[in-house]
Amino acid sequence: MLWFWEVLGSALLGLAVALVATHRFADRFRDRSLVLVTGPAAAFGGGVITRAVLGPGHLFPTLAVAVLVSAALLSLLVRPRHGAAASGRRPSVGAA
Repeated sequence: MLWFWEVLGSALLGLAVALVATHRFADRFRDRSLVLVTGPAAAFGGGVITRAVLGPGHLFPTLAVAVLVSAALLSLLVRPRHGAAASGRRPSVGAA
């Protein structure tokens, strides 16, 4: 029954990461509801996979990996604030 609490804790931590991300970077995400779904789902998946790999009894590594997976997938939803994408220019290789 401990596995249930591990994956539920993972999903709740993912929701917390998503809430912090939407609060702190509200202008950088296109759709807030997508962020609030992606965070817990990614953390849940990361928690389940980590538990399957490490086995039972590794609560803190499981939760840590779940948070990292959630943050990594949420980072894929971030859009650029301004710059090359907003102006239609393509950045050149090695541009400072």
